[in-house]
Amino acid sequence: MSGDRESIADPVELIKDPELKARREAENGVRQFKLAVQIIRSNIPNEDGAFKLKQSTLLQLHREALDGIHPLAGTYRNSRVFINNSDHLPPKAVDVPDHVADMCDYVNANWPDKNACHLSSYILWRLNWIHPFADGNGRTARVVSYVILNIKLRSLLPGSPTIPDIIAADKKPYYNELEKADRAWRLGQLDISGMEKMIEGLLAQQLLSATQEAGL
Repeated sequence: MSGDRESIADPVELIKDPELKARREAENGVRQFKLAVQIIRSNIPNEDGAFKLKQSTLLQLHREALDGIHPLAGTYRNSRVFINNSDHLPPKAVDVPDHVADMCDYVNANWPDKNACHLSSYILWRLNWIHPFADGNGRTARVVSYVILNIKLRSLLPGSPTIPDIIAADKKPYYNELEKADRAWRLGQLDISGMEKMIEGLLAQQLLSATQEAGL
């Protein structure tokens, strides 16, 4: 069995051939990241703190990732979903929109006072906790988290690989922090401190790569 913390939902994917699916996922990944960069650039000039995280932004990014792969690309799931290798049971489909709305409200209400790593970490955990999509939850959570990080820091962060790519290359630390945050939440606590430390380290890693590329 794979060690990935993957969604288990009704098998309704549009592409059955593994090679074709992998190719389409790669192409979609490029399109999703290009959209993320557009969103970041369009919001960086907002000096007055006017940025608001909207559900439509999440759905647009998800659609880019799953277009042509899953019939529910760009929409919330309509059935129960389970997660491989995890003790967490995501909420029922009927409750997903309310949970996503609350998540966006948290980010928007705390935008002036919380730091970039906290808000980015919160999205990375909470979107995975809600698991609002039939597929593509991790990909979308990672890119939305990165969008939030860049906009809050008012910069399109330099360096490669980017934080989402670094996480995707070795998901174990990321999975571990998701599970820790899930356990804390079951006890009635919001504790994403471990996730914040992880994001801080990955941010430093990406920025260091930029200085190395520049020969500094």
